[in-house]
Amino acid sequence: MRRETAVLADYVALAAPSYRNAIMTNLLVRDLPDDVHAELQRRAAAEGQSLQRYVTRQLSRLVERTPPLADVLARIERHQGGTVGLAVAAEDLTDVRQPH
Repeated sequence: MRRETAVLADYVALAAPSYRNAIMTNLLVRDLPDDVHAELQRRAAAEGQSLQRYVTRQLSRLVERTPPLADVLARIERHQGGTVGLAVAAEDLTDVRQPH
């Protein structure tokens, strides 16, 4: 059975003090499989966090380390016509995928 789960972004804990009174955005996740929900709960508990805080932090990390496709394509476009070897191309791809 799939579960409809609401995740309230807990930006108050992550934001600078001047933003603590700002209105935060909600995110509704529909059709979340029970096993995924259970695993997220397990991981949150293992880190001593609420599910809300855990999911918010994971989504924030994902956004920080994953560039938008348009940015990756623009970077490729800037290098178009060059003679980049396979090793350099693989290294560039690894750099883009690694958290900084």
